[in-house]
Amino acid sequence: MSFIANLFARSPVKPMQQHMQAAVACARAGGPLFDAMTTGDAAGIATARREIDRLENEADRIKNEIRSHLPRRLFMAFERRDLLEILDFQDSIADTAQDIAELAELRTMRIPDPLREPLLSLVQRSVAACEQAERIIGHLDELVETGFRGREVGRVEEMIGELSRIETETDTLEDRARRELFALEEQLGIATFFWW
Repeated sequence: MSFIANLFARSPVKPMQQHMQAAVACARAGGPLFDAMTTGDAAGIATARREIDRLENEADRIKNEIRSHLPRRLFMAFERRDLLEILDFQDSIADTAQDIAELAELRTMRIPDPLREPLLSLVQRSVAACEQAERIIGHLDELVETGFRGREVGRVEEMIGELSRIETETDTLEDRARRELFALEEQLGIATFFWW
């Protein structure tokens, strides 16, 4: 009987959505971090890091819960392997936010004035990309319900197109920020330039 129960185990979609919400909360918490970095506010950077660490720990808790309760065999509209791959991508959002916060606090990083606008624009669009991905994951349960058919698929495809557009914008902003950074190479010194 437990074999049959495992085949029809409860759907992991809602926990996946909760994990994505937690991961995106980490990305959003980067806003106060970068605000503190604009002025070199060490206390503000430390506070932002603690919040990002807290949010990342919550994302890890949800991720570990999903992994430990995901049965080996289940009847679903997608493969277990695909679900775990999506979970890893979601987790990379939280992990990256935490890595940035850690580095910013350890070095008490201050954003150089010429880099401020391009970098803050990049951060804003990167968070927008995460939020768009969160909206897509938010529709996963509806896609499963409809068997990945019908109008819901069209809506999600439009959302994926928007995510692609945002990603292209972030690539452009990243290039702009890098160019500004390279222009500051001599002024920053090799160590600071390397960390940026």
